[in-house]
Amino acid sequence: MIDVRPFESLGGANHGWLDAKHHFSFASYHDPKRVHWGNLRVWNDDIIAPKTGFPAHPHRDMEIITYVREGAITHEDSLGNRGRTEAGDVQVMSAGTGITHSEYNREDVETRIFQIWIIPDRAGEKPSWGAQPFPKDDRAGSFVTLASGRAGDEGALPIRADARVVGATIKAGETLRYALDAGRHAYLVPATGRIEVNGAAAKARDGVAIRDLDAVEITAIDDSEVVLVDVA
Repeated sequence: MIDVRPFESLGGANHGWLDAKHHFSFASYHDPKRVHWGNLRVWNDDIIAPKTGFPAHPHRDMEIITYVREGAITHEDSLGNRGRTEAGDVQVMSAGTGITHSEYNREDVETRIFQIWIIPDRAGEKPSWGAQPFPKDDRAGSFVTLASGRAGDEGALPIRADARVVGATIKAGETLRYALDAGRHAYLVPATGRIEVNGAAAKARDGVAIRDLDAVEITAIDDSEVVLVDVA
């Protein structure tokens, strides 16, 4: 099953400093058909104006992955962590028993991020935060695992969920294949470009919900950058 969800169909709101689009029900946007996809609960497509951001606010029992598409995001939290994550790189916050954090665009240009929330497999653990660079050259023509709670994914940022977040850049005309285990859900968004997913067309920032397939085959129509989440 493949369900392409055009960018224009997403919920969201423009707050001036933040232009947010929601692939799933979030804040004041609610669609009973788009509440989650397996254990994937949130995929927000955020554009943050320069010198603005999210002031300190709390979370708990959620795995929050931030994929920076353009610009950079500066993180601070109640554990004393502080870090700046640049375009192409990833940060992960395991909210655990509770954490308060802020996320600001300290840059002179817009910052564009995908913010992905995955429901954890276990609760009651200590919160944590980490970030890691993932050079786009390393993803050229192949998937790189960015964050994972699955066995064998050494080198990825750890999350507390039976899930995997992967990214790739694909040249026009090339095809990549991602094997999907039985019973799994995948959700794919092209950050840039146009692609076909098992023959279904999708453009930049569309969502592609996938299940009941043994493989996801992605063919780039244009040079494209893609992010895929594989969850139970």
